[in-house]
Amino acid sequence: MVNEKGGLNVNLHPPVLRFFASFFSYLFHPLFVIAWVTLYLLFRNGLVFIGETSFEKLIVFLRVFSTSVFLPVVTVLLLKALGFIDSIQLHTQKDRIVPYVACITFFFWSFYVSKKLGDPSELTAFLLSVFIASSASLIINNYMKVSMHAMGAGGLTAFFSLLLFANRLDDVLSLLLVFLIAGITCTSRLIVSDHKPAEIAVGFTTGLLIQVITWFILL
Repeated sequence: MVNEKGGLNVNLHPPVLRFFASFFSYLFHPLFVIAWVTLYLLFRNGLVFIGETSFEKLIVFLRVFSTSVFLPVVTVLLLKALGFIDSIQLHTQKDRIVPYVACITFFFWSFYVSKKLGDPSELTAFLLSVFIASSASLIINNYMKVSMHAMGAGGLTAFFSLLLFANRLDDVLSLLLVFLIAGITCTSRLIVSDHKPAEIAVGFTTGLLIQVITWFILL
């Protein structure tokens, strides 16, 4: 089951399993996790954005989406088109350097604007954790190809757990769903990527710790 690099040999898994692993890897890509969390806080959670109209919530989502998701995606596509990276999958540590630097800039801007405009602290803390996690990834990338998917899963798990303890989670089912998503995401990366288990573990732990730290900084 384990290849010579220490990761799981994807050829041993049935095509259907690899298909679903790829699907979930895209669905819960770290960039899309930012969108999912923002949508949850705005339109599903009734304890964070209180008194905001649907239009005001939509403006907040579009603002966060444009700086934290759209611009990073466009940047990666442009880097691929210009030949600065070999694949949008960022398979190598070298390919990750320039996209990481660009994304760090976008993530900081998203956090800065959120704080200046007075968004609820829960959203601002989450955006700060995204910025710090991407910065940490750039540093860790010098030593290992840490899994960003796992880092996103760790941050997601910690964020919803903190919402629960802070009485900002009005549906425990959401927390259970997040635990399931985190498990599926990390397992999917072991199936369809060349990540070693250690890279998954480091990513998940780093994401979790950073989220906890940023939460207590801002709340």
